[in-house]
Amino acid sequence: MFQMKYNLLFLFFISLNVFSQGKIDGFYRGQGNLTTVLGVGAENFNNYFAGKNKIDLSREGKYINLFASYGLSENLDAQVSLPYIENDRNKDFQDLSLFLKYRFYKTENNNLELSLGLGFSTPVSDYDIGGLYDIGQQTTTIDTRFMIHYKWQNNLFITIQSGYDFKFDETPNSLPFTLKVGQALNTWYYDIYYDYQYAFGGADYRGTPPPKSFSELGVSYNKIGGTLYKSITLNFGGFISYSNIISGRNTFQGNSFGLGLVYNFIK
Repeated sequence: MFQMKYNLLFLFFISLNVFSQGKIDGFYRGQGNLTTVLGVGAENFNNYFAGKNKIDLSREGKYINLFASYGLSENLDAQVSLPYIENDRNKDFQDLSLFLKYRFYKTENNNLELSLGLGFSTPVSDYDIGGLYDIGQQTTTIDTRFMIHYKWQNNLFITIQSGYDFKFDETPNSLPFTLKVGQALNTWYYDIYYDYQYAFGGADYRGTPPPKSFSELGVSYNKIGGTLYKSITLNFGGFISYSNIISGRNTFQGNSFGLGLVYNFIK
């Protein structure tokens, strides 16, 4: 029941991953159970890292994200997400993301769990690329993850995940890392996290030679954030979230705010 009630899942695999806090979470739905999430939010970026040099460029945007996760078995979850992004110049659906998460080890007291993840994402619309108002890089990606999840008796937990992202066409591959600490109380849940991505090579904005396409940019970032969730009923709840990109390469710097609703269909 604990896993079904506090499966925040999150969520925002959006716009060059600037909203991400790990592609998978440390909680499992349970066989036959479905969790659905409707999230909305806004971004307010005041600077841009051209390569690693911070320049004065701003951008504002809004998003809607649809997310669902289903328990295929007690140790296997499938999840899907689709964001719609709008900024000053572009608006469209971005990339459809599909992910499988498998728990291959857990201790007898369920305190320590180890999981593997495999994901796939691809654009679902012909959104523009070629400027700083792009909503993505128009690339297909295969994601791999290894995750460690540890939970204490007071429901305080820590989750660490990393892996490798294989990107097709001109977009450079990347190394992700996410550290999340949180706690699930009686009707409340909270977490704070650090999210990191390192791109291997690629071109830089305003670099030499200049990129032929923004798909060639190597996007790296350091980001911190957090989530607060309130359970209203056993099946239904709401959340607010915040994140801040503090540094990076070929990415905007600034804040993102989100809120949403979570509904669990429990078998």
